[in-house]
Amino acid sequence: MPELPEVETVRKTLKNLVTNKQIENVTVYWPKIIKNPLEIEQFMDALKGETIIDVGRRGKFLIIYTTNYALVSHLRMEGKYGLYPKEEPFDKHTHVIFLFTDGTELRYRDVRKFGTMHLFKKGDEFLQPPLIELGPEPFSEEFTKEYLGNRLKKTNRKIKTALLDQKAFVGLGNIYVDEALFRASIHPERVANTLTEEEIEKLHHEIVATLSEAVKKGGSTIRSYVNSQGEIGMFQLELFAYGRKGESCKRCGTPIEKTTVGGRGTHYCPNCQKL
Repeated sequence: MPELPEVETVRKTLKNLVTNKQIENVTVYWPKIIKNPLEIEQFMDALKGETIIDVGRRGKFLIIYTTNYALVSHLRMEGKYGLYPKEEPFDKHTHVIFLFTDGTELRYRDVRKFGTMHLFKKGDEFLQPPLIELGPEPFSEEFTKEYLGNRLKKTNRKIKTALLDQKAFVGLGNIYVDEALFRASIHPERVANTLTEEEIEKLHHEIVATLSEAVKKGGSTIRSYVNSQGEIGMFQLELFAYGRKGESCKRCGTPIEKTTVGGRGTHYCPNCQKL
């Protein structure tokens, strides 16, 4: 699933591709993707004649801003946007098409059909689910080491599971939790409320640093992720833990191990991240 760096990369490229384009028509081929409004005709009719003025992001959600609306889109496992000439054929995995007046189309393609779209009047998008349920952005002033510490002290969940909770910390997923925990030398099965103040400070620093570096590199290309222009991210070349089972730790040479924490595949170094 794309995490904050990948979604931020999609946001930037999508903004360059579709800003100032006017929507002539919208076609929905898989109605279950549209979660709000429930009437698909209402969704399509609302966007006709709208002009895209910006593309934002909140956690792992894209927000496509038009003249009067905010389209909140979650890519889930396989969702992708792409800009095409309307004459170009599309396949069965293309589920929503935004036709622009200039003859191009923004197409949403999703092999597994897990993605979601919510349409709100602009200004209402943060007042109701899904965005109202999210914790602070890791790059925001709210996400301080004190905030992190207070949240972790309130839970006896394993640290990996605690950090994946989007209601507490948005944007972190499987890849970057593993990476931040490795960099902070914290075992993923450590109970969250046992971390010391020093460990919390180190973890806070590494969360922000890891995500910042990943954004600069365009995210990580794991499995089939690409951005809106078909370009791959390069941060996977910098990974210390995720996806490196059996490979030598870049710090100490010990083979990276893989376990399961909270139902998620988890990579760590048993020497650098002692439990």
